[in-house]
Amino acid sequence: MIDALIARFAAPDACAAELLCDTHPEETVAFTVVERDLSTRNVTFGELRRESARFASALTDLGIDQGDAVGVLMGKSVELVVALLGIWRRGAVHVPLFTAFARPAISLRLLAAEAKLVVVDADQRGKLAAGEGIPAAPSWQLVVVGGEPGRGEHSFDALMAVADEDTQVATVGGDGPLVLLFTSGTTGDPKGVAVPLRAVASFVAYLELGLDVRTDDVYWNAADPGWAYGLYYAIIAPLAAGRRSVLLRAGFSAPLTWQVLERLRVTNLAAAPTVYRALAADADGPPAGLALRRASSAGEPLTPDVVEWSAGALGVEVRDHYGQTEHGMVIANGWADEVRADVLPGSMGRTLPGWSTAVLADDSDQPAPPGVQGRVAIDVPGSPLLWFGGYAGDPERTAARYTADGRWYLTGDAGSVDENGYYFFSSRDDDVIIMAGYRIGPFEVESVLVQHEAVAEAAVVGMPDPLRGEVLEAFVVLKPGTDPGPGFGEELRQLVKTRFAAHAYPRTVHIVDSLPKTPSGKVQRYVLRGR
Repeated sequence: MIDALIARFAAPDACAAELLCDTHPEETVAFTVVERDLSTRNVTFGELRRESARFASALTDLGIDQGDAVGVLMGKSVELVVALLGIWRRGAVHVPLFTAFARPAISLRLLAAEAKLVVVDADQRGKLAAGEGIPAAPSWQLVVVGGEPGRGEHSFDALMAVADEDTQVATVGGDGPLVLLFTSGTTGDPKGVAVPLRAVASFVAYLELGLDVRTDDVYWNAADPGWAYGLYYAIIAPLAAGRRSVLLRAGFSAPLTWQVLERLRVTNLAAAPTVYRALAADADGPPAGLALRRASSAGEPLTPDVVEWSAGALGVEVRDHYGQTEHGMVIANGWADEVRADVLPGSMGRTLPGWSTAVLADDSDQPAPPGVQGRVAIDVPGSPLLWFGGYAGDPERTAARYTADGRWYLTGDAGSVDENGYYFFSSRDDDVIIMAGYRIGPFEVESVLVQHEAVAEAAVVGMPDPLRGEVLEAFVVLKPGTDPGPGFGEELRQLVKTRFAAHAYPRTVHIVDSLPKTPSGKVQRYVLRGR
């Protein structure tokens, strides 16, 4: 299976539009889009082929060439999938933009990607107005979905109404870029991960082996496609495998989630632990007769209490899975018959086919003994599904991910593995905060906090939270002679919401005299967590 997937998606003549859409039967349902009122719309591969061909033609008319970067600031919708397939049909590169991002975070990614065009939902259009990092004369054109465009902008509907369905399909090959997805770290600007077409082989392998998504499943991945898990496994992998995927056009709530599971008879669910914890905390509990046969969790460690709850409440245990933006999913308590085994409490599972992993000792680049904590690493030559080629334009941070001999890719996670190959997550070793399945680099939040006129220095850490896994807490040093007043904490929270992202604000703000630092001046965030 693995060899066949690699041969298919890594071929020199591989074509994204054909592999993700055109080779599937036209009448097969690709997506079921669910509105807040639970009304649904089924979209077939035939409809996606025709509509994405029109959008690819429109992109050509707008001067978008193969290899050009196109930002997408959209929620889950039919138009989102059409836009993505149109971008890939044209041979352009998709730059995902999370809808909770504020203008500076959006601008940073668009400028770094050198985007030529942005497709934006009308209700997100204001984030692309000039100011706060958005240039007055940006290099990108705008295509507005679901509303009236401004002067010099383009209407998605108007473009589609006149576009030609008969358009040439670009062939990019297995190494051709499909996505440029930015991931945050602890220092510096977000890192751009170029996702080639051959990466889809690993996405499909996980969909079929890790999640066990079958042709007759009603499969719902609740993650947002502005991030890796949602993009890779709610959009790309189902398209490539020809499996129906559910897209919910509404924010999360436990009652609505129960309703969707019941009304659509969902059989295969994937979500962050936060979703399951919120369902477990819901006073009304699950409706009778759920159809779930598979439930999976990713994005942050899954605690044993959720597994215990799920077996009774959902009728199936939730299984923990582990991966990264740079690779997709690598280790899992897989569901397919080929990989399924008993779940050990607290374990994130065993290495999936197509990958080879180990825990390296902290003081050498050799595997640690079973049960001894060390650095979770991927064996590069032993992992045929590995596709990460480095961070865009950042050779130093790319090199830091590998051992000196290039043999091992270092995930940045600490953990252990037992004698039977079960992995146990311990912690991140680079201070990235994992909240509700979202990875948040403290540097981006800290960069906003120091923009407040009263703040001299700032540090952000993740603190345990029973619902979200972690929440942000900020430690700030004030400038001499400043007295920020009683509303200071709320001012900082609003600053982060408006200048970085609505979900990444600090829940608590501590005013401190100084920040703990190493002799070289690096903030010791672990000391702050200990407070």
